[in-house]
Amino acid sequence: MTRARGRSLVDVHAHFLTDRYVADATAAGISQPDGMPGWPSWDVDDHLTAMDDNDIARSILSISSPGVHFGDDSAAADLARHVNEHAAALTAEHRPRFDFLASLPLPCVQAATDEAAYAMDTLGALGVIMLSNNGSRYLGDPSLDPLWEALDRRRAVVLEHPTSPPDAESVSSGRPRPMLEFMFETTRTVTDLLSARVPERFPNIRFVIPHCGAALPVLMDRIELFREMVPNPSGREMSRLTTREQLQRLSFDLAGAAFPGHAAALVDAVGTDRVLYGSDFCWTPAALVHRLVVAMDAQETDWRALTTDNAERLLSR
Repeated sequence: MTRARGRSLVDVHAHFLTDRYVADATAAGISQPDGMPGWPSWDVDDHLTAMDDNDIARSILSISSPGVHFGDDSAAADLARHVNEHAAALTAEHRPRFDFLASLPLPCVQAATDEAAYAMDTLGALGVIMLSNNGSRYLGDPSLDPLWEALDRRRAVVLEHPTSPPDAESVSSGRPRPMLEFMFETTRTVTDLLSARVPERFPNIRFVIPHCGAALPVLMDRIELFREMVPNPSGREMSRLTTREQLQRLSFDLAGAAFPGHAAALVDAVGTDRVLYGSDFCWTPAALVHRLVVAMDAQETDWRALTTDNAERLLSR
């Protein structure tokens, strides 16, 4: 039975597209992004309708994988500026329905740092979206420290978002990479973040990990076991916190097939006070978004009230 609606949802994991963005990606040879059949459609009216149909009061917009860097640093910086200014205009026009997370032209760290500063200081972004790897560099890479420093100073929200792994075709066996590879990408890059102690060294950054933390709730004890047996591969001092304790300092969204099993594993790992709602619209079609919301509302836990309270705390400026 579906729970009667109470609190409206805050969607921390929602995506948008622009015509130019899709055209630039297609021109770069990306017509089936991450092994998907093609690009979804997006317009603001469709997004607002999907929000209304599911009692979503506010969506935090971002550009999903494959991001804005298609091989040329200058073009990536220009495309990041385009999508960020477009998102800022949408936010201003439809406030308070929308906020946004800025795209960054990684792997160029200086350009990404400059864009993060402009997006947050001038455009009003809440923070940034960062792909799990950028040019095969994962998020614990020491070259990213200047970017982390800039984001820490601004108390940025950082949504980690999976993308295709290096040499994706050899491991995906023709499957769309969001099916399995995205989950392993998030697991891999968050493990890298923790090994490099990024959340501890930059404690003002508010990290959001998607898709119920991917495989982390299941693998965290195995990660901890190996952390005790093998020296830290980053060469840095190891955290005094256990893997579970480190994960409990991050936030996690429910995008994807969270119920019944995945959300339960997440709560067992990190509790409930850092769990957020995420739709993954427009890459998740409106009908499927609705089906997943119905499944959430049918649970004994009032996920609407819980995730909305958590989001309001997390996103407070």
